[in-house]
Amino acid sequence: MSTELPDEIQLAELAAALPSRPLLIDVREADETASGIINGARCVSPDSLLQAVAGLQRRVIVYCASGKRSRLAVARLRADGIEAQSLAGGFLAWKAAGLPWVAPPAGTLSTTQLERYSRHIRLAEIGVAGQERLRKARVLCVGAGGLGSPVALYLAAAGIGTLGIVDSDVVELSNLHRQVLHTTDRIGSPKVDSAATTLAALNPDVRVTTHHERLTAANAEALLQGYDVIVDACDNFSTRYLINDVALQLRTPVVHASILGFEGQLTTFSAGGAPCYRCLFAAPPPPELAPSCQEAGVLGVLPGILGTLQATEALKLILGIGESLIGRLLIFDALTMTFHEVAIAPDPECRCAGGSVP
Repeated sequence: MSTELPDEIQLAELAAALPSRPLLIDVREADETASGIINGARCVSPDSLLQAVAGLQRRVIVYCASGKRSRLAVARLRADGIEAQSLAGGFLAWKAAGLPWVAPPAGTLSTTQLERYSRHIRLAEIGVAGQERLRKARVLCVGAGGLGSPVALYLAAAGIGTLGIVDSDVVELSNLHRQVLHTTDRIGSPKVDSAATTLAALNPDVRVTTHHERLTAANAEALLQGYDVIVDACDNFSTRYLINDVALQLRTPVVHASILGFEGQLTTFSAGGAPCYRCLFAAPPPPELAPSCQEAGVLGVLPGILGTLQATEALKLILGIGESLIGRLLIFDALTMTFHEVAIAPDPECRCAGGSVP
């Protein structure tokens, strides 16, 4: 890096340099960039700055609103050996000088939404386009209990456009040590109604569709169709098999979790030859080997951990980022605070691999 290069570049210098296409980086928040950007600038989170310029040989010019944050960013880049300068006065000075700027890339996110989801948008893996994808997504959560509570809360907070919830139960006092969607004053109310109230208060952007009914063979296809991802947050084997079979028919991925005592399991099932729930459990275990949480008990925070992981998997599937749990069973033990994985292979006799469901 040239030691003669000043830490800052002046407005006129940058205006003259733009035809040579320097790498121009805007490190402002998403709600700030909504007011305009310098043409050709890339919006990058300060935390992702080094990653964004890694391996590039071009001169880097960084700007923020007034020049303070960009000076700090440039100091980090220079410490890493990257030729960088901060725009003196930042975007406010650029705009006040009558220099050209453009509106940010077109989208349908409002200014309020840009602020609400700004920490998402700063992530290079999400950005405005990814947040738009979440806004247009449809996710169905089967169950509004221990697992469904964190699933619904975090998907709604993330800005999922449509969130369907299926549950036939009402809120009971014994639910409240783990089912954080609900409150004491809603005891006796349908869980789906309680969930809708909580989620509307959390994020009015999200359209919550409720179904106060049990998932059955008669209604499953109608309830599950039209969604991008199905989250299996139920608490019984018959419903899990039903979700699996109908989702295979609809070719919709399922994020599954189950909990008991101090242990939880998590995986993702997908059509197209990937293993499904019947590959993992060809038939339900005898009742004495698989007691319910009502019979055996459950640590209150356990569904919070597994449900949050389910929400994470659903978001990754919608965004098309990271590595999913397809073909892998993640097992969590709260007592030892350990995770370990078990590989799942498709059963050649199963419908997911071209066979037939028993």
